[in-house]
Amino acid sequence: MKRRIQRISHTLALGLWIGLASSCTPKLGNTLVEDNMMFAQLQLRVAFDEIDYARTNETPESRKKREKNGWGELTNPRNSEPDGTLHLVPSKDWTSGFFPGELWYVYEYTQNNFWKKKAQQHTDMLEQEKMNGKTHDMGFKMYCSYGNGYRLTQDERYKEILLQSARTLAGRYKPQAGIIRSWDHNQKKWQCPVIIDNMMNLELLFWATRESNDSTFYHIAVNHARTTLKNHFRPDNSCYHVIDYDTITGKVLKKNTHQGLSHESAWSRGQAWALYGYTMCYRETKIPEFLQQAKKVEEFLFNHPHMPTDYVPYWDFDAPEIPNEPRDASAAAIIASALYELNLYDPENAERDKERADKILENLSKNYRATMGHDNGFLLLHSTGTKPTNVEVDVPIVYADYYFIEALLRKDRLEKTGKLF
Repeated sequence: MKRRIQRISHTLALGLWIGLASSCTPKLGNTLVEDNMMFAQLQLRVAFDEIDYARTNETPESRKKREKNGWGELTNPRNSEPDGTLHLVPSKDWTSGFFPGELWYVYEYTQNNFWKKKAQQHTDMLEQEKMNGKTHDMGFKMYCSYGNGYRLTQDERYKEILLQSARTLAGRYKPQAGIIRSWDHNQKKWQCPVIIDNMMNLELLFWATRESNDSTFYHIAVNHARTTLKNHFRPDNSCYHVIDYDTITGKVLKKNTHQGLSHESAWSRGQAWALYGYTMCYRETKIPEFLQQAKKVEEFLFNHPHMPTDYVPYWDFDAPEIPNEPRDASAAAIIASALYELNLYDPENAERDKERADKILENLSKNYRATMGHDNGFLLLHSTGTKPTNVEVDVPIVYADYYFIEALLRKDRLEKTGKLF
């Protein structure tokens, strides 16, 4: 009964908000960006209610597991489960920074202090992670949240938290191998695993270089990117997910996958991380081989016979049952965001890159968007986390939403100013 009353009151509140919104802002549908950003505001208000409900109604089993493992309180959303329930995570989870990052993006777009206050609230839940040296995911957690917050507010407290986060991340650097260690788990399987996702965490180190004038961060990031470029890519410019290193000799021990179909398959989100990561690294360094690698990854993606016509990839380019395989909207959103930036650095193909990014956003908006007022307040459906272990298959996932909003804002800036940064 309590849940039913909450749903009724929530529906009435949502209807009122839609009415108010339509009276003081452009109507839904004016442009792709306006339509989706209004949709995001409506859905995120749904998310706040769902988050409160999920926290209040956490199962005893979940609470006991958190306490046993010392995970701390639940913070932000990660995904919807197949049964429709909302999955919240503690701050240590690698996805905990994406939801506050979304809120900062909405604040940036609207300049409405409601979103600023919500972003601050959901960002502040993560501060303890600045000292968590057990993970490489500092960029995902702290730069998406505190990084966007600092960029928009210049809050000195955020700056200090980010610098400490960068120092913590730098502590995972293995100089003999020239890489930042990714995971500490599965120690019987890998000596020192590095995943392609780790390219995304280098942006925090580049930021720290500028803010601290300490070139150590820069050299760690560049060395990691160069070592990854050397060892992660196949001749066709697809990439492995996991490379295992000997930290004394720097020798490559294994080339594996953890979330893809097989060791030699092209896991879609991994290819998206590579495209985005090397585009960003070129922005920060102007090292030509980083730009060339980004362009090579794009060529692999869009010339692959299994890239769908709507440019929303199947979860793995080598999945055996294509076209009857789950898609990964998160990979598509990451690719779109990366292409809007690559557009700036590749004048010869700038128009093509933007057209591809535009097509992705149009198709995500048309065929992958959640139902307004439902789906736990997520924006996109049909993302896939780890299909081989049946985790987060064909469900809404928070990082899809984060990069979707980022891509929308990049499209908006690019069309209005010709710039992104």
